Amino acid sequence: MSSEAPFRPREKLVEKQKYYQNVHKYTHLKGPLDKVTSVAIPLALASTCLFMIGRGIYNMSHGIGKKE
Repeated sequence: MSSEAPFRPREKLVEKQKYYQNVHKYTHLKGPLDKVTSVAIPLALASTCLFMIGRGIYNMSHGIGKKE
């Protein structure tokens, strides 16, 4: 039985671990693109939802879009 070759060399893994353990940021903001996934996308969803709620309230108060 032959053992499978590692996906990444152990030295690279140890180097990455040391880097991420020494970064003084929150855990979910350590990667280069983590700000996009944990900040920008939720802000975009929240702003879209607020816009749609505001538009719905405006339409209801002015009677726009009612079916006859």
